[in-house]
Amino acid sequence: MKRYRPHILVVTALAIVLSTGWHGALRSALTDLRFAWQSREASGNIVVVAIDAPSIDRIGVWPWPRRMHAELLAKLESAGVQEVAFDVDFSTPSDAASDAAFVKALQDAGGSTILPSFKQPSPIGGGLHINRPLQQFSDQSWAALVNVAIESDGLVRRYPLGDKLDGKFLPSMAAVIAGQYAQQGAPFLIDYSIRAASIPRVSYADVLLGEPAALARLKDKKVIVGATALELGDRFSVPNGIVVSGPVLQALATESILQQRTLHWTSDVGMAIGIAILSLLMLVSWRRQAPGVRVVVLVASAVVVELAALLVQTKWPLVIDTSLFHIAVVAYLTAIALDEIDFRSLLGRIAESRFHRIAMSLGDGLVCTDENHMITVWNPGASAIFGYMPAEMIGRPFEALCAAPTDRRAKAFSMRDAARQALLVPGGAVVVEFEGRRKNGETFPVEASFSGWQGTEGFQYGAILRDISVRKREAARVKYLAEYDSLTGLANRNTLHSGLVGLIAGAELRSHEVALLVIGLDGFQQINDMLGHAAGDLVLQAVAERLRKTVGDKGLVARLSGDEFAVAFDCSEVTEGVAQFADRITGAFELPLAAGTRQHRVRISIGVAVYPDGGATAEDLLGNGHLALCRAKAIRRGSHVIFESTIRQELENRLTLEAELAHAADRSEFELFFQPQVCLVDGALMGAEALIRWRHPVRGYVSPGEFMPVVNTSALSERIANWVMETACRQARTWELAGHSVRVAINLSPSQLHSGDLAHAVSELLKSTGLSPGLLELEVTEDILLLDEERVLDIFKRIQQLGVRILFDDFGTGYASLSYLKKFPLDGLKIDRSFVFNLLADSDDAAIVSSTVGLSKQLGLSVIAEGIENGATADFLVNMGCEEGQGYFFGRPMPADAFERQFLAAPAPLETA
Repeated sequence: MKRYRPHILVVTALAIVLSTGWHGALRSALTDLRFAWQSREASGNIVVVAIDAPSIDRIGVWPWPRRMHAELLAKLESAGVQEVAFDVDFSTPSDAASDAAFVKALQDAGGSTILPSFKQPSPIGGGLHINRPLQQFSDQSWAALVNVAIESDGLVRRYPLGDKLDGKFLPSMAAVIAGQYAQQGAPFLIDYSIRAASIPRVSYADVLLGEPAALARLKDKKVIVGATALELGDRFSVPNGIVVSGPVLQALATESILQQRTLHWTSDVGMAIGIAILSLLMLVSWRRQAPGVRVVVLVASAVVVELAALLVQTKWPLVIDTSLFHIAVVAYLTAIALDEIDFRSLLGRIAESRFHRIAMSLGDGLVCTDENHMITVWNPGASAIFGYMPAEMIGRPFEALCAAPTDRRAKAFSMRDAARQALLVPGGAVVVEFEGRRKNGETFPVEASFSGWQGTEGFQYGAILRDISVRKREAARVKYLAEYDSLTGLANRNTLHSGLVGLIAGAELRSHEVALLVIGLDGFQQINDMLGHAAGDLVLQAVAERLRKTVGDKGLVARLSGDEFAVAFDCSEVTEGVAQFADRITGAFELPLAAGTRQHRVRISIGVAVYPDGGATAEDLLGNGHLALCRAKAIRRGSHVIFESTIRQELENRLTLEAELAHAADRSEFELFFQPQVCLVDGALMGAEALIRWRHPVRGYVSPGEFMPVVNTSALSERIANWVMETACRQARTWELAGHSVRVAINLSPSQLHSGDLAHAVSELLKSTGLSPGLLELEVTEDILLLDEERVLDIFKRIQQLGVRILFDDFGTGYASLSYLKKFPLDGLKIDRSFVFNLLADSDDAAIVSSTVGLSKQLGLSVIAEGIENGATADFLVNMGCEEGQGYFFGRPMPADAFERQFLAAPAPLETA
């Protein structure tokens, strides 16, 4: 079988080619090449009268009237042409005069003109449609077929002698021109060795205009008239990349007939004999001759056969098909190559070469060993990692790269163990880590992926090595950042939570308590605002260090967030109680903190939650500790508060109240009451203070002292404050339209100055309601003045420019009231009820009120006293010089309609311009 293997290969190749028809394409390609190698001139007896681009430019847009074809035919007859063929469609009528002129020209030519017929797809489907010249033209001319067949590769090679149309044989145009109109037979191959450029051409316009030179070239010639202009589209692709027009193609076919070059393929019998001789020659010489000799014989045979075919095609109208012979030669050459090449060795060398290129280009280290674990391959990546050059490591054991374990109990790395694991793991690779040693003695962690395979020189092992020291450091840093605060180095919230879980688990077993101290810095925001966040960070680091030293190893110190810290400890581990422990931490901050170049006094507040009463889980302790811290900041700054259930109950009550207030705002449950403000001298009504009231659908009226503290510290503050201002202004405008100039006083909320532009809002409100600015009075408290002073000062000045008065409410109860009288543009002040209530009995209150009234007069401010509950107090204030007052003596806060009945019973008419 091995002896006949080459011949079986050839037979198989020939069978495949014959079954696929691929040899036909090769045969055509070889024939085309022979055309290119030859070169023949046209006889010159066939002339193309070209409807070319210059003719279109000179005559006009195609199609032309048939009278021009008639004139052309007359010119051609006068020039003495032998025969005229039109490659132009005459199957449809045009104008009658032109058609009649063309009939007359055909008659004058003696009926020898050739007109085309052709088959084309029917425009309505259902097969082919035959286009013939009109009957009046057919009666005076010869009919000829102009169809050609386009092969699968898009080229025209064959030309028919004719075809049957409606059962009658119709010769082709080239056959008619060549005088072989009666000959029938198979299509022939056009001889494309005849150069298309050698066919004479004359421009249609030159003939039509009778140019002598053009007409002289036509004498005694056979003429084909047709379109050669690109825009007319009558183009065909022919061998060797040439494109010709339809008339030129007809001329080439005519030349092939006239020059007796109607080519035909030879019989396949000759080719079969040639292949048989070649096979017999190879069968005899295959084992007797060297491969080189056989290659020379095969190549020479192919060259000789092809030269012979070229010679035959040049001399005779025969085309020898050598395609199968050449395919057989190629198949034998392939068999020789396959027979001589050791593919296993070749593939092995290719694989090794490719492996070597990849190994040398790897960024990772690559080390290969033989079956005894001696290093055989060392790439540049390994040199970069370990510092050794290849010459230093080739031939040394792999363990030379490993460092001895620092822990004597740890097992040293074994290449033998790693190799054994690599063989056992599916896929043949195992990843291990070991301590490597560089050339300079430095040790570092190495990740190695081991694999094994059977090589050409026995079993081999390979390892891809990576220096993972950076990865280890990054992993350690990620773990550190996940567990510790990056600024202070303390445990973070996650670590604190885990620590609390562990402490609680231990306390459950031993019935101990676990305490959590949540620590907040008082006034830390001022340090950030005044000195910047960099200084704030230094303070936080100093706080962390002091907490660490104070707590020691008795508990876990953590930073929760911002300026909040925490300490968790098992109460059984400390000798003092939880309260004493918290006091000790508070006392540790009585000494100043050194932060950078500054000394800071930082006061802390502590919220304490103790397991199990203060929370059964870590989450409960953290939440309750925060609640206790909030209580400490509210009522015991600088000290500690231990969580009790009442603290959470108060918070829940507040949250419930906030929710009810939000519903109350949505359901319009709020109302405005008005308390009169009178002139103390004559009791005349001066104005009214607008006070909010809440009519609860179940509880009735709710005391402002119960819900207003919640409103002022919730997100509802601004919404409710704006409602109060708008409602009060609309009520005051209603009274103003009724003829009562009642000044309405409104308490401002801090939230109204925190967001937006209050001065602009007041201006827009006055415009929308139409209220006179002098009837609006805004009362401000010290907590509002404590806001951004520059911004508040600007807002107050712009409000006063509108004509609105600004009063300082609750004067005397704050810490810096006198300084505000100087800083801010105020129109008056209200003396707090705490000084007025015991005015007659308390000489200190009387002195304060008298001094306040006197100071106000010197500053040009109006004064109103609130909390007047009897006539004697009112008279006493009059004697002090106080001008206005309000209190239960004059009237309690009341709804608007009650206020109208009591104080505005006799309305005065509103004067209009």
